[in-house]
Amino acid sequence: QVQLAESGGGLAQPGGSLRLSCTASGSLFTTNGKIFSINAMGWHRQAPGQQRELVAHLRADGIPNYADSVKGRFTISGDNAKKTVYLQMDSLKPEDTAVYYCNMLIYYDDFTRSYWGQGTQVTVSS
Repeated sequence: QVQLAESGGGLAQPGGSLRLSCTASGSLFTTNGKIFSINAMGWHRQAPGQQRELVAHLRADGIPNYADSVKGRFTISGDNAKKTVYLQMDSLKPEDTAVYYCNMLIYYDDFTRSYWGQGTQVTVSS
């Protein structure tokens, strides 16, 4: 009923910027009378040979949370009406290279479900 689609990844030079977007779509949002809420949005990343880690998280009340490694460089924002979450990445470093996944917690039919995007590659290299 729900799919997440990411965009905006690619190649950037050290010190450069990229902006990721992730939009939710599906029959949940087009069914008449369906009640739902997006309770949280977030971005995770996974570098080769490493575990997936949280990059940034945005609660429904708008309070963000960041991994220490990206604080002051990355900014998460969301638009619930558009069902979209963004990640502005500035001052990129080679160690930011990873596949970035968006995640949303969506409540409907009495349950909160976790949805993931397919991932978008971010490569930081000169």
